[in-house]
Amino acid sequence: MSEERTTRVKAEDVVIHETEKGRHVVINGMHIRLSQPFDLGIDWVGEGKSMNQMFACWYAPNEGDHPMSPRLVGKPGVGKTVMAYAVGKKLGRPIYFFQATSDTTPNDVLVSPIVVETGKDTSTVQYVASALVTAMIVGGVCVFDEGNRMQEKAWAALAPLLDSRRYVDCTNIGLFIQAHREFRYVATMNDDASCFELPEYIKSRLQPTILIENPTRAEERGILEVNLPTGDPVVLDYVADFLDLARQGDEDYSIRDGIHIANYACKLINYEDYCGRDMDPGEAVINAVEQILGVRQARYIKQIIWQERAA
Repeated sequence: MSEERTTRVKAEDVVIHETEKGRHVVINGMHIRLSQPFDLGIDWVGEGKSMNQMFACWYAPNEGDHPMSPRLVGKPGVGKTVMAYAVGKKLGRPIYFFQATSDTTPNDVLVSPIVVETGKDTSTVQYVASALVTAMIVGGVCVFDEGNRMQEKAWAALAPLLDSRRYVDCTNIGLFIQAHREFRYVATMNDDASCFELPEYIKSRLQPTILIENPTRAEERGILEVNLPTGDPVVLDYVADFLDLARQGDEDYSIRDGIHIANYACKLINYEDYCGRDMDPGEAVINAVEQILGVRQARYIKQIIWQERAA
């Protein structure tokens, strides 16, 4: 598409229209529907070092200063997405999530034209801004989740956004968008073998790398309580102890695994109570570990319970 046919806009100059059907903008006669922000409804529980590093990356008090675009790296389930969300909420900005996959295309990342049937023989084209472009327009935070599951062809469209230029060029619809000054970006990435290697020109832009480690036993207990506020406290204690002991045995279970175990154990207890029967919390956790992680993995929780009863 030629330069003359490209409409250039700054996000701060775009008027956002609110209707019953949602929000949209009109640019060069095109109605572009915006994505909706998302509220996880949970708080981050963990050490403050990583959060402070995130705040530092996004701190840009001066007009000529630009926020950085960090990447959060860690094992699946350690809380990368929740931490990014928590920092965005503390900044008072709307949070938008984009889930990257191996099938993500450049249009998916930017603005997608969609053909909508308006009658038996008629149709119209509607344009839908991705969560990323919506965050750019409204000055929100985009959490680009599991970015290293996305292939290079989609990353290429984001290269000018992730450096000091801070723009995207939607060539399929002839639209050049300069990001809002308050726009912030972070990519979360899993540290496992199932992901793609980032192209060097993207890796050099997604800086710095912030490592998210497994939480401590006390932090995990707090995370379990935040995620399962009505859970049996004894079950939550057992699960926190289980995760702590398993890691000492070089097992790599995540807090997400712990949440599933505690949730299922509490459901087992509640159902047995509903049926007029009692179930020991320790037995419930053993059953949950066996069914979620495997029979062999239950040796850690059995060891904890045996030691407790022996004492």
